[in-house]
Amino acid sequence: MDISVVIPLLNEEESLPELAQWIKKVMDQNNFSYEILFIDDGSSDNSWKVIEDLGKENSNIKGIRFQRNYGKSAALNVGFEATQGNVVITMDADLQDSPDEIPELYKMIKEEGYDLVSGWKKVRYDSKWAKNIPSKFFNWTTRKISKIKLHDFNCGLKAYHSDVVKTIEVYGEMHRYIPVIAKWAGFLRIGEKVVIHQKRKYGTTKFGWNRFINGYLDLISIMFVSKFGKKPMHFFGVGGTLSFFIGFVITIWLIIQKLINMAYNIPYYRQVTDQPLFYLALLAMIIGVQLFLTGFLGEMISRNSPERNKYIIRAKNNF
Repeated sequence: MDISVVIPLLNEEESLPELAQWIKKVMDQNNFSYEILFIDDGSSDNSWKVIEDLGKENSNIKGIRFQRNYGKSAALNVGFEATQGNVVITMDADLQDSPDEIPELYKMIKEEGYDLVSGWKKVRYDSKWAKNIPSKFFNWTTRKISKIKLHDFNCGLKAYHSDVVKTIEVYGEMHRYIPVIAKWAGFLRIGEKVVIHQKRKYGTTKFGWNRFINGYLDLISIMFVSKFGKKPMHFFGVGGTLSFFIGFVITIWLIIQKLINMAYNIPYYRQVTDQPLFYLALLAMIIGVQLFLTGFLGEMISRNSPERNKYIIRAKNNF
């Protein structure tokens, strides 16, 4: 199969028929063999009924329905697991991403050798203050930290080589950082394509202001897990060693100072244990031991919980 199109959605019943017809038109014009995977992330409207009806009309349209809302990352992760195409395209269900971009994205993966191509909505129709400016700051920060030269990390329109989606794991709200996850998994050929951003035709946005706070917390998590997920002792052990060493040196110095004073009959006015510096040294040693223990515990649980990406799927269609 040439292409798998993965589309996570939440309450998008109005846009689904038009989107499915548009994708079919593009695929037929380019003679692509394809599948469309709609991942219903716990919609409360008639989205699933629409998906079932579309599946009856076109056997290439498949659906997965969650029992409840798990989030976009969960929908993408389950969709990735189910794909069969050599190239995987992701897009949003709100018609703001254009299926006409699919042939060029496919070409960049198959002919130009990219592992991942991310769309760049250079001209946007979102609210300037609510989305555009915060998104630019978010993308700038991520670009500086990750060293990946992309303008729009969170664009829903992306293309992947199948090896990428079968290797990476997306959870929590990590869908914003899929290029970062892919890079740390060893997929270094990451490209970018300017894509058309269309005005939302139906419904309302499903993301609020909290996505920016959560986004930066997730970025910190991803950078830590990428570097130290398999070797947490390298992170905690260094801090623990340094803290313990400083505390130990201060304690020894205080003791030696007292012994010198005793040897030369120099009067001293406070016992070692009466000096504030002693308690600071003791605190540093305790913190050092705690960091060591944290590192050991991290080593023991460095393998991810097998239950982390278990989601209750209520129904499937055309599988």
